[in-house]
Amino acid sequence: MAPSDIETRPSESRPSEARRRLLTTATGIFYAEGIHSVGVDRIIAEAKVTRATFYRHFPGKEDLVLAYLQAADQAIRDQVDGAIAAGLPATDTVRAVAAGIARSIRSPGFRGCAFLNAVAEYPDSDHPVHGAVLAHRQWFLDTISALMARIEKTGAEAAAQHFVMLRDGAMAAGCLFDPVLICETFLRGVDGLVETHAARQPS
Repeated sequence: MAPSDIETRPSESRPSEARRRLLTTATGIFYAEGIHSVGVDRIIAEAKVTRATFYRHFPGKEDLVLAYLQAADQAIRDQVDGAIAAGLPATDTVRAVAAGIARSIRSPGFRGCAFLNAVAEYPDSDHPVHGAVLAHRQWFLDTISALMARIEKTGAEAAAQHFVMLRDGAMAAGCLFDPVLICETFLRGVDGLVETHAARQPS
């Protein structure tokens, strides 16, 4: 029996494996090369599934793009949740979140923020992909705001916005210049931000 015949047979495990392979393939290509430049045919070919299998899991390319961003969103949420779950003081938790970002920037194949890259290709604010990017960024801002409020409530949102700007700058520069130096600068900036915000605490 040909592999394509196996993939199209109704089964609980094969479709989920095919979906995983499609999403893994798309993630690698979308992140490395961009979204609009990549067609469904290439993803189908590299994932080694049939066209019917693709459309059974993703009605269209947009659905695959949204799944790609949802997976990226979940990975970052897991990373942040892990830092929070460690039970460190809020100042150290913010630093731990920053350290996780720095590790990402220094990782092989880093090409910037997947969400900023995606929104550059989908500038229409009414597009679902644009909306998914904004939702992710709002969650991240809210999460950092809550951590900053645990340090000191006054100015927590402004401090969180500052953190996000530092992160965005590091993500953009990290794929253009020496990522080690970029991360050192980013982490120093976060340290200064945390210390300044902590100094607001009433004596």
